[in-house]
Formats: sequence, structure tokens, C-alpha cells
Amino acid sequence: MGQFAKYIGVDYSGAETPTSSLKGLRVYVSDQEALPAEVPPPPSPRKYWTRRGIAEWLATWLSRSEPTIVGIDHGFSFPLRYFEVHHLAPDWPKFLEDFWRHWPTDGDNTYVDFVRDGLCGNGAARSGSARWRRMTEERAGSAKSVFHFDVPGAVAKSTHAGLPWLRFLRKKLGARIHFWPFDGWAIPPGRSVIAEVYPALWNRGFRRENRTPDQHDAYTVAAWLRQADSDGRLIDFLKPSLTPAERALAQVEGWILGVR
Repeated sequence: MGQFAKYIGVDYSGAETPTSSLKGLRVYVSDQEALPAEVPPPPSPRKYWTRRGIAEWLATWLSRSEPTIVGIDHGFSFPLRYFEVHHLAPDWPKFLEDFWRHWPTDGDNTYVDFVRDGLCGNGAARSGSARWRRMTEERAGSAKSVFHFDVPGAVAKSTHAGLPWLRFLRKKLGARIHFWPFDGWAIPPGRSVIAEVYPALWNRGFRRENRTPDQHDAYTVAAWLRQADSDGRLIDFLKPSLTPAERALAQVEGWILGVR
């Protein structure tokens, strides 16, 4: 019997605006009995999910009582070097607030590039170098820096678009949600969890069938979470083998679930 009742995989996109319908945004859900199935957006003129729509849907879903684990494929924090350069306390909740004030990418008509270009927000005051990588990215091998924009496989744009929505969920759900590992490595019984994932760690282990790459990534996350919870591996991955110093660092920088 697993720790969770439901498993959600979200393939993210930082394209366009938070209210744009994007085919790169995909959501799959599974439970202990069934394989992942795609969840369409609520009925509307829009064909695909929007970032705002996913955040609001997750807020509603996670307010339910059954414990759920959600994997989202964008960075949840920045390298320690970012905190040092900008003289920020190594505190994740405060980081989210500070980031949102400079990168208000949850605004209805706001592109990430608008902030990058100085048209809104103040991204220049909270920028980073593509050479800066988090410890978890280094351990993952092929994972790119959260500041590495405009290259294939980059997560920089989705990270800069997604962080304000983590803040939104934290404010909406409060103690009902556990942001791993920022709220602690151990998950309280019955609590739902949101964790950073990297589908490339697992997507070759599941048959692609007729899914698009975006669909397959979201499917893979939900399928792996379900499988790992069922066979007992998930508990070990939620408590990676790190030294006390590494563990303290990862609670600031974040950690990709599945990286040992």
C-alpha cells in the first residue's frame, strides 16, 4: 500500500502569457489502481491548459482530503550563488516573495521575455548566470541551469514563469500542502506534496505509444510516481543520501525528485 492515493504529472511551459492556451501544458493523473490518464482543461473556448488554469485546478484538487503527490517539471528555486550575489536570506518562502516582486510573470498579459527585456517588473535586479547550477542539477547530469535561456531543453523560461504559481499555491493551501524538500524531507502522514521533477530521468522507461513528447513527459511523471510509491522506492527517493551540509543546501536550492 503506497503513501499516496493519487499521482499527478505536469509537463510545464513558460511560453506566452499565464492565460494563453498552450499545447505544451499537459496534466496526467493516476491512482493506485489505474494507469495515468490525461486530464483536459475545464470546458472553455481554449483547447489547452493555461498556467493560471493549472494552478487554480491544483489548488482545488489539493484542498481535498486524499493525499496526492504532484510532480512539476520546472525549477523550484535558484542556486545558492544567486542568493549570495543578491544578498538574500537562504529562505525559500522569502525567495518566492522576492522573486515575484521582480518577476511578476503571473500577470495576465505578461510574457517572461517582457520582464527579461525590461518592459515590466525588474528582472535586471534579480538575474543570474547560465554558469550557475544547483547541486541537484549537477548530480542529475544533463539538467540545465535555471538561468540557461533560449537553448533546446532549457527550463529557464518555464521556471521563471512557474515560480509565481508555486507562491500562489502556497498562499492558497497553507499547511495542507508540503513543498518538498523546502518544508522538510519527511512528509507528514496524510499530507499532499508538490515536488520538482525531471521527466528525462524516467521517460525512456515507459512506452511512448501515440503520445506527443509533452504528453509523454506528463504521463511518465505520474506513472513513475505511482510505480515508485507502490514498490517502496519513493520513500528512499524522498530521503536522498546527502550529508547534513548538502541537505541544508538542498532545502534552499531545491532538489529534483529521483536524483540520488
